[in-house]
Amino acid sequence: MVRRVYTRSNKKSKQHEESPSKPVKLDSNLNTNIQQLKKLLDAPNDLVVREIKFEEANITSAIVYISGLIDRQLVQDSILVNLQNVSQNLQYPIENVGLFHKIYQSFISITSIELGNTLDDVTNGILSGKTVLFLDNTETVLLMDTKGGESRGIEAPTTETVVRGPKTAFVENLGTNLSLLRRSLQSPDLRFKTHQIGRRSKRSLVVAYVDGVINPAIVGEVNRRIETIDIDDAPEAGFIEQWIEDSFLSPFPQMNNTERMDRAASALLQGKVVILLDGTPFVLIAPVTLGDILKSPEDYYERWLIGSLLRFLRYLAAFMALFLPGLYISLVTIHPGMLPTDLALSIAASREGVPFPPVVEAFLMVITMELLQEAGIRLPTPIGQTIGIVGGLVIGEAAVSAGIVSPIMVIVIGLTAIAAFANPTFSIGITFRILRIGFMLAAAIFGLYGIVLVYIMINIHVVNLKSFGIPYSTPFTPTMVGDWKDLVIRAPMTMLTERPKFLAPKDAKSVDKGANGG
Repeated sequence: MVRRVYTRSNKKSKQHEESPSKPVKLDSNLNTNIQQLKKLLDAPNDLVVREIKFEEANITSAIVYISGLIDRQLVQDSILVNLQNVSQNLQYPIENVGLFHKIYQSFISITSIELGNTLDDVTNGILSGKTVLFLDNTETVLLMDTKGGESRGIEAPTTETVVRGPKTAFVENLGTNLSLLRRSLQSPDLRFKTHQIGRRSKRSLVVAYVDGVINPAIVGEVNRRIETIDIDDAPEAGFIEQWIEDSFLSPFPQMNNTERMDRAASALLQGKVVILLDGTPFVLIAPVTLGDILKSPEDYYERWLIGSLLRFLRYLAAFMALFLPGLYISLVTIHPGMLPTDLALSIAASREGVPFPPVVEAFLMVITMELLQEAGIRLPTPIGQTIGIVGGLVIGEAAVSAGIVSPIMVIVIGLTAIAAFANPTFSIGITFRILRIGFMLAAAIFGLYGIVLVYIMINIHVVNLKSFGIPYSTPFTPTMVGDWKDLVIRAPMTMLTERPKFLAPKDAKSVDKGANGG
């Protein structure tokens, strides 16, 4: 259960408390409003102002939009054509206010329409893909949702390989992402809470959750932290993650990020929050624990024996990625007596002629591997794969031939790199790379005792770390034995009938045992 929801100060920065300027009200004169808008935006070439005059009433109107942000066909069919037909369906004389309400109620066939009366409403609407209707001698405008333009279609995830499951990934369009969640999770209890992020570049951010399942304290804490965000712009979900996380000093990720639709839908049903930001295909999942980081959706798509084996291999890979170089350094440098005699002699023979001690040898290979990995990520895909494979083979073979490193060291670092790539979350892989350095330094100085000391320090940090009030080490500690069925070993599906207890969900049952013959 959630013992205490971690809260931080609700004070916002002084810059956020002090509004930079009072919202400018729109003028009743159409030309004045258009000139103010052009001055504010510096009259860009893609700003389109189309005037339409109602001859019988002698009233002028105008629609304004940015050409690259709207759906041209929607504007043509649902706005322009209807406005041109207004004069044929009106009874004159008619006043401006009456004409405005008639257009609003009867002639604009756009599903989403809002009213605005300030210059900020107009600029924010235009920059977010809306079309604005001005009417002369009227201080109110219509903000019509006509967002469109060029966008990327729905594809398979690019950063998370799908072995089995739906090959559907989120895209940069927030509306599309929300519809994907709706299609995947067809529940009337799915809720969306919308926020506006950014002082200069307004972006829509949505907090999604399932009402009746999630603990309300978690939703309240997430929304409270999001309301404290005070930055000019948030182009990617990583900005949000860094702003609202519990501890910015921790190397461990306190939120999960994914572009897989099925992973986000599964998290919602567990009683978690999904944060979606307009302009990025990556969504955030909170809260998370260390056990969640090492899980993959494929664990549930396969039978429980296969899923358990894959998860066990993942934990083993995490252990190797953290400890393998440090263990090699400590055993070869300080504790050679712990090795079998034949193995110790073999390692000594392979190191004959190597001018560096094992710790320097290990650091040289680790740095080389990190550089190859970073280069492989930054270069185009075909070249990056070539650099990663050929570069590793060539440099490793050349280093051994030159007598700079021993063959056993190349094997150790190669196994470490493979183990690091076996983790399903990119963020935790970076964490392991950071902690690995600490284990290597401690092993070089204190041997196995140093490794144990660093391990204890990491455990102390993990058990004190929280993710939105949830202990990061749950369900290991605080111990919740019931949640161990879906931790290192994935129990059969018929036994996974309850949601994680550490989330304290309102509806603890995820499956009706009676319906499953349990």
